[in-house]
Amino acid sequence: MSTLTALRGPARVVVRQHRKALWAALALLLTGIGSVIAMRVWIAVRSSDELCPDGDMTPCGGGTYLPTYARTSTETFLSEGGTAMVLFAALVGAFVAGPLIARELDSGTFKFAWAQSVSPTRWLVARLALPLVLATAGCAVLMPVYHWGRAFGSDYPYAHGLERYAEGVYPGTGPVLLGYVVLAVALGALCALLLRRTLLAASTTTLLFGLVFVVMTKVRYRLWPPVRLTGGARPEGAVWHVRSGMLTPSGKEVGTENCFTVDGFVDHVACMRHRGGVTQFVDYHPASHFWPLQLVETGIVLVLAALAVVVAFRVLRHRTA
Repeated sequence: MSTLTALRGPARVVVRQHRKALWAALALLLTGIGSVIAMRVWIAVRSSDELCPDGDMTPCGGGTYLPTYARTSTETFLSEGGTAMVLFAALVGAFVAGPLIARELDSGTFKFAWAQSVSPTRWLVARLALPLVLATAGCAVLMPVYHWGRAFGSDYPYAHGLERYAEGVYPGTGPVLLGYVVLAVALGALCALLLRRTLLAASTTTLLFGLVFVVMTKVRYRLWPPVRLTGGARPEGAVWHVRSGMLTPSGKEVGTENCFTVDGFVDHVACMRHRGGVTQFVDYHPASHFWPLQLVETGIVLVLAALAVVVAFRVLRHRTA
């Protein structure tokens, strides 16, 4: 009997037991897709209120930019689309930890499955594989829809917060989202096996997942060496500005963050020169760094997920020995 065939039975049981939750997940996915489509349609309908092709409601060539409410609302909504998809991954992890695994361990119903020629390993694999396949498939559908929704920003030059490097966009525009889905499922299984209480396992999974995501967000710019420009040059195009400041003759960095409230200086350049700076510098990630950053972060997240899975199966074997 192949592994796939052996998992069909336990997987069907999981589907029957949690069909309401699966329908709710599908409804959530369709709501997200429908919202993006509705926003784009709204922009098209309100395009008659725009005087210029870039979405400006003021006379073309004027010095003031005033977009339609449809554009600003869509921009605000989509600027946090990546974060919303990560929250969806967190919900999947909480579901795996709580209702899917911990509830059965807490109530003892897992013993019935193990008595039906289903080994503990197959039982756990089925509860990992099904949500993982469904969640990754859903995200794989949602990501291109989200990319299509964000494309309206390329039609005019005043879009804000829709760049690929934007904090609320970045997680939903590459493979890192799938990595976070895998991590959420893995953490859910581990917390469920360790804690064996539905609410405690689900809340702990959410907390750990959120902690990993916040830490990765804070260190993301360090995952690939940035490019440095010196001498007053400024990067062009869709770049991620990391840091700027001045260099002393010895090469020591004096950042602009050191000059917000010190010595009473308002002029940052004057402040940095006062501290010994002689040459301006800018550190940034160009557009070409997007995929290396995505792949490195995805790799780190998948390593964490693999460690969580290994520990989860060891805990399972220890408790069933």
